[in-house]
Amino acid sequence: MSDHYILTLSCIDHPGIVAAVASHLSRSGGNIIEANQFEDAETGRFFMRVAFHFVGMDRREEFEAGFASVASDHGLDFRLRRTSERKRVLLLASKFDHCLVDLLYRWRIGELAMEPVGIVSNHPAETYRNIDFGEVPFHHLPISKDTKPEQESRIKAIVDETQADLVVLARYMQVLSNDMASFLSGRCINIHHSFLPGFKGAKPYHQAHKRGVKLIGATAHYVTSDLDEGPIIEQDVERISHADQPDMLVQKGRDIERRVLAKAVGLYLEDRVLMNGDKTVVFRN
Repeated sequence: MSDHYILTLSCIDHPGIVAAVASHLSRSGGNIIEANQFEDAETGRFFMRVAFHFVGMDRREEFEAGFASVASDHGLDFRLRRTSERKRVLLLASKFDHCLVDLLYRWRIGELAMEPVGIVSNHPAETYRNIDFGEVPFHHLPISKDTKPEQESRIKAIVDETQADLVVLARYMQVLSNDMASFLSGRCINIHHSFLPGFKGAKPYHQAHKRGVKLIGATAHYVTSDLDEGPIIEQDVERISHADQPDMLVQKGRDIERRVLAKAVGLYLEDRVLMNGDKTVVFRN
């Protein structure tokens, strides 16, 4: 059996898209394993994700050559990826290491099919003395108000040098400049320690405790120049009670952050997240 592929596409919604894609796959010897589609009535756009493999010999070149005309006829914006080609991921972290450790653990046990190409932190390696990074390169890039442009320039260089497909802010506690956010547009995921759009800013769990909330949460979203306003990929909540003090909210919050970020990264790695303006279309498995 040949390698598996994932085809994702979007376009203005109109009749015949699914038939055209399925017909071309059939002509090319492709066998569909999973197919998802969504028509957004508000934007008038169509989204589709198809996982397939070729029966017999791999016929990717033939498929792509013929699919060009299908894409042209239907105005498709599409991507095709062989699943064996793992996406390259650069991880950014600060003092809090729970999300970083969790992502590395899930990668090591095979839960996240990615290739970590580096870890960047504004804190020195001694901060993570109890963490085994293995052969993943570690970059200490300190930052201050005066050195921010230089530090971000170095991060850009690392992204280019490693050919990173995705940058993950695993509790990286630095606000990216507009220039940096633009550079990473569509390929940078952040975990926000709150159930957006509520309790923004410093000490969200303390804000939540003061208001007597009964649910806390976390949000994974794409990074944009608007702080914590990027398209949301994944969210989750945890029920709490009047007896929970701020330190217990922080503890529960760490657990939510880990699982929400890991879920969002996993969805991205499997090409299940498609941009839809200020929102996302997420085809869950």
